[in-house]
Amino acid sequence: MTSLSVETLAAAATETITSAGNAQLGMAVLAGIAVIVLLITKFKVHAFLALTIGSLALGAFAGAPLDKTITSFTTGLGVTVAGVGVLIALGAILGKLLADSGGADQIVDTILARASGRAMPWAMVLIASVIGLPLFFEVGIVLLIPVVLLVAKRGNYSLMRIGIPALAGLSVMHGLIPPHPGPLVAIDAIGADLGVTLALGVVVAIPTVIIAGPVFSRYAARWVDIPAPERMIPTRPSEDLERRPGFGATVATVLLPVVLMLVKALVDVVVDNPEHGLQRVTDVIGSPLIALLAAVIVGMFTLGRAAGFTKERLSTTVEKSLVPIAGILLIVGAGGGFKQTLIDVGVGQMILDFSKDWSIPALLLAWLIAVAIRLATGSATVATISAAGLVAPLAAGMSTSESALLVLAIGAGSLFFSHVNDAGFWLVKEYFGMTVGQTIKTWSVMETIISVVGLGFVLLLSLVL
Repeated sequence: MTSLSVETLAAAATETITSAGNAQLGMAVLAGIAVIVLLITKFKVHAFLALTIGSLALGAFAGAPLDKTITSFTTGLGVTVAGVGVLIALGAILGKLLADSGGADQIVDTILARASGRAMPWAMVLIASVIGLPLFFEVGIVLLIPVVLLVAKRGNYSLMRIGIPALAGLSVMHGLIPPHPGPLVAIDAIGADLGVTLALGVVVAIPTVIIAGPVFSRYAARWVDIPAPERMIPTRPSEDLERRPGFGATVATVLLPVVLMLVKALVDVVVDNPEHGLQRVTDVIGSPLIALLAAVIVGMFTLGRAAGFTKERLSTTVEKSLVPIAGILLIVGAGGGFKQTLIDVGVGQMILDFSKDWSIPALLLAWLIAVAIRLATGSATVATISAAGLVAPLAAGMSTSESALLVLAIGAGSLFFSHVNDAGFWLVKEYFGMTVGQTIKTWSVMETIISVVGLGFVLLLSLVL
């Protein structure tokens, strides 16, 4: 037997062992995700517990020692919370200041006073996009729904013609634009540049929100023609305030972190010298932590003090803003633990081995994985975190712009077809007074349009960049 044939046999044996190992890992991943899905959907277990149990199940199915699995999970949880926990907290504080001070209402009232008729759906997209920047999706809905219902009722507009653009603006911000939890965690997992991801995210978001918002709302209004439900028009947060912050100051405060992060990204591209004085300054002020912290500190004066808040009221507002995000932080952290468990049992290498033989582009593969997890779990954040962990190895040789587009592809996939296992689905259904069928024809289709159109623009950008 020649040495060549011996080497060939050895290679074939190694490939067979690898294939067997990959098959077991593939089954372990499916089983781990199935455990999470079943716990969330069938047994209504909190996503934090489901992700924790699912991570342990993944390790067990993959044949990893329990102590190693626990170490992987806790390490991933700690690293994720360390990376994005403070940013989520600062975003929550800024959002609470915006809501309680009446700043959100000030933006809404100012834009609506200057819009009418055909311009109204476009005004709603603008309002939702600006307000949606610092707010979590659920908080944005609670803030905007009273406005949507009031505008539809007073202006005699179709509820879907006004509501769909507002929901599209919020959803696109939630899925594609940091500092929302999903994009932040994906950026952290993949090692993408936040400023570049933010800049490209805005480029993708603008045409996507136009198509899914004002354009689609025309058809949604024909399919589901319902009036604004009277019982759902609540009082607005700022009705008990004697004064509110100004429109210009409010918008400037909301956009401050975005501007600082974009300036950093621009200087990094133009100067491209880490030792240069200007780049060192922008690297500090444009870092997510400093940018959001600056916005919060400025917001205490431009929003809180402008609304007449005392020091005690400001302190209470900050305290109240942090309570609701405990669950979000735990879910995001557990998602990071699940991601690290996936990596440590060798799933990343498995995906690299498989993808070498596939002709599917990495961006499309990332989108498909996020879509599958989104459909199964109903959570955009869980889909983003899990998909980012699975495809992170693919980003190893990517350029800065490519890794940013990978994050956006995952974000787009995480929004695909919201249905009955998504809390957002029921939130929209109840607020708008729709049936399940009507909600699917409007909200679910809108989410799918955002996902598919978002992917389309990500792929177009990948050809250009």
